[in-house]
Parts: sequence; structure tokens; C-alpha cells
Amino acid sequence: MEPDLRRLATDLVQEWRLVVDGPAVARGPAHLVPVRTGAGEPAVLKIAPARREARHEHLALRAWEGQGAVRLVRADPRRSALLLERADPGHDLHALDVTEACEVVAGLYPQLHRPPLPQLDRLSEHAARWAEELAALRNGALAPRRFVDQAIGLCTDFAADPGTDVALLHGDLHFANVLAAAREPWLAIDPHPLAGDPAYEVAPLLWNRWDEAVATRDLRGALLERLYTVVDAAGLEEDRVRDWVTVREMVNVLWASRDGEPDRDWITRCTTVVKAVQR
Repeated sequence: MEPDLRRLATDLVQEWRLVVDGPAVARGPAHLVPVRTGAGEPAVLKIAPARREARHEHLALRAWEGQGAVRLVRADPRRSALLLERADPGHDLHALDVTEACEVVAGLYPQLHRPPLPQLDRLSEHAARWAEELAALRNGALAPRRFVDQAIGLCTDFAADPGTDVALLHGDLHFANVLAAAREPWLAIDPHPLAGDPAYEVAPLLWNRWDEAVATRDLRGALLERLYTVVDAAGLEEDRVRDWVTVREMVNVLWASRDGEPDRDWITRCTTVVKAVQR
């Protein structure tokens, strides 16, 4: 752990009367310290750099109150610090067959998708911005022009659609962000909350666990099986899910295009998923 983060963790352990219960670990940009509370309950102290997409994590966790997600015990948003119910970081949904894992995620949606919070970014506003920014891909060779134009049209429609901002979304719900826990079999972690459309949530389940989909030798069939599993289990509108998959994958390509050396394998994956969900 970096010296500044180590000092902050030490300060918070003292202020919140915690007992360190294991070595700190890094999870992406976050640093996690296993601790026990004054009552002896296992918890984790999470310290993460302030990131726009996760800056309202504490608000979403507080709204969920432990239903479908780990409980928030305490928060200091100014210092980007959270004290959370401890789940098992070594046991996520990669431990399950991918179809069963998709069913687990779909089962969490009804618990997480509740009325949106006023402080959150609105998906319709993102869609309006993406409709303009995606035009940068039109004259390049990173993605087929027809997919880019389709995504632009969908973004324009979603930006004006009253159904685009109806629910509190996790925003980054994939197989590694659902952990086994003592209180419930599976709980979500690490939200990037926003006010949005439940159909928006599905796309990461298609672009993750990619090698398994490729290994089936029927890539399109494997991806559609995941989509159908989630749509059926969660009662989502299939065409709306397909549309958001297209938008999210083209936005992924857009973001990749801004790197000095775009990851061609990642871009190929994104366009392959879009091709798979076309009618």
C-alpha cells in the first residue's frame, strides 16, 4: 500500500476503533484492509481514489441496506473511505457455471433496481453525450460504420426516452463483482451507481468470461444463451437489452480509441458482441 494510503488506513482504524484482521490487498484502484469492528464483526476498510463513476457508491449501498449488496457500516466520502460488510474476495461468480452465474446476477437485479437517487448521474445524459462523441468513430477503422451509426441512433432515442432513468443501477455488475458471503449466498460489491434503465446492466455479462464463450465453438450461441438467461430470469425486455449492449460496446470502442495504442483484441471482442446480438 502506498505511504499516503497506509497513513490514512492507520488513521481510520484508530478513529473507527477497528482491529486489523489481515494483510491489505489491492483490488483495481481500491485498497482493502480486513478488519473487525469494536463488536468483533468481520468487515473490510475500503479506501479508493475519488473516481467519478464510483463517487456515490456510499449512497447506493446505504439505499440498498444490504439487500442484494454488501452492507455499508460507515462512510467518509471526503476521504473516499468505506467500512463494509466483509464478503469472500476469493469466491466470486467465476466459481459457478456461466449460465448459473447469469441467473444469480439476474436474481440480484430486483433487489438493486429501486427508485433512483437524485444525486446520481442520469443515463439519459450519458446517452446524449455519447450520441455526439461516437461520431468520432465514423471515419475510422476500429468498428464497422453500421454499428457506429446504430449506436448513435440508439443513444439519441434513449436520451429522449422516459424509461432511461427509472431505476438505481449498480452500473458495473459482472461476475467478479458478486462475492459469496456469510449473510447471503451472493452479494454485489463495487457499484458505479447511476439512475438508468435496468436493461443497461446486462452487457458486462457478455464481454466477461470471454475465453469460455470462445471455447464453445459457437460464440454467438454462447453469448445469446447468456442474454436469454438473464432476460428470462429478470423479466427484462429483450430488444432493449440488445440495444444497450450495442451502445455499451461501441462506447467501449470509443474509449479504447482514445488510448495511444488501442487494444485491438478488446476492440474485436466489443464488435463481435455487437454482431452477436443483432437480429
